[in-house]
Amino acid sequence: MILRRGLRVGKFGTIGTILALATALIAGSAFAQSAAPAAAPVLPSAFEDLEDVPLPDPDLWNRIRVGFALEALDSPLVAQHEEWYASRPEYIKRFVDRGSRYLHYIVEQVGRRGMPMEIALLPVVESGFNPKAYSRAKASGLWQFIPSTGKNYGLSQDWWKDNRRDIVAATDAALNYLERLHGMFGSWELALAAYNCGEGCVARAIATNQRRGLPTDYSSLNLPPETRNYVPKLFAVKNIVLSPTSYGIELESVPDQPYFTEVKAPARIDVKIAAKLAGMSEDEFVALNPAHNKPVAASTGMFILPVDRAESFKANLEAYDKPLVSWTTYPAKKGEALDSIAKRHGLATSQLKAANPDLKVDKKNRLRASVSIMVPMKAGAAATMVRVAQVSAVAPTSHARVAAQAQSAPAMPSALKLYTVRAGDTLYGIAQRYRMAVDALMSLNGLSTSSILQPGLKLRLP
Repeated sequence: MILRRGLRVGKFGTIGTILALATALIAGSAFAQSAAPAAAPVLPSAFEDLEDVPLPDPDLWNRIRVGFALEALDSPLVAQHEEWYASRPEYIKRFVDRGSRYLHYIVEQVGRRGMPMEIALLPVVESGFNPKAYSRAKASGLWQFIPSTGKNYGLSQDWWKDNRRDIVAATDAALNYLERLHGMFGSWELALAAYNCGEGCVARAIATNQRRGLPTDYSSLNLPPETRNYVPKLFAVKNIVLSPTSYGIELESVPDQPYFTEVKAPARIDVKIAAKLAGMSEDEFVALNPAHNKPVAASTGMFILPVDRAESFKANLEAYDKPLVSWTTYPAKKGEALDSIAKRHGLATSQLKAANPDLKVDKKNRLRASVSIMVPMKAGAAATMVRVAQVSAVAPTSHARVAAQAQSAPAMPSALKLYTVRAGDTLYGIAQRYRMAVDALMSLNGLSTSSILQPGLKLRLP
């Protein structure tokens, strides 16, 4: 028997209603067949009446509940954490609000791997679904990877971005790690404990119990206090999701449908401009793309955008005819004075500090280490800035056009020298480095604001 397409189980126990209806219909059908074997089936006409019945909104929590697979944990700590969460409904509301952006994606990935759906709730315990959460142990992101473990699972961390905060990449890494831990210990409770304190910690606790002839299940191990509470916290969250009303909690519905999708991103673009092109606030854009460390999003290849914003972003980006970046970088050296760097770029020192809040300087405002500095460009310079493309991203015609422009430039006087363009260079940056106007640099090399710099190109300089 096939129910009408689109009939879904809603939030408030409609599964019981559907099962009862199905049972009654099957019973009625069996009775009709025994009384009059030749009678026409009655099921289709019975379900025709359902066409006018309004269907409940699909709710992701129901899908999560059905996927729970772990046996109840016998620990008084579970009840303690249930009480803690239940007494903080505003905290639950906050993590549901934040998590509604990410939860469907996580549920999909957990389901595809055949993992217990309890795993999808782990970010509640780890970060409260805050992708920018940062701990004293230097753990970061929804899944709270420490730097070393993040690198071990392919989450790069550099000046431009920290992929421990990337929603897609970090989720994939976390599930890979948990599957590996489950393979090591043969128990999801032990895998979760190892995710918190490390596999070595759990392995040592197991070895200690084995030497003493004691059980080696999660509840029997002598683990650090944080880890002893870690798994009970997850079970407390699970129990509240199973029956929120029992705890006096109103769990806001989350649609069982994708919230975001991935779209191709340009090599570099101001976060503010990207948000504008997507028709969303900068805060919302950052919530979906939290890996970027700077006001310029250096491409990871893709952006994450709400499903209903993706097409408009593509169209707006295609039609955008202004510079995508209003920032440049300056390779500052250890001991350079911040005041002189600011003056060189026509900025106040306070502006430079505001743009680079993590700079470490001494009492005389001199840099303690060599570092790249973000420099906000003036409006005029931004208007003439030319974006740099990677060799693989530049069309052959673009390179040919730049080469032709360079060849058509005036013959090079003997006083000029050549500069080889490197990845990351901009006309503005080169002009600043050699203390000349951008217009003069373009004129000397027969370039225009539509030219594309490619690494390896030779530029004439005074």
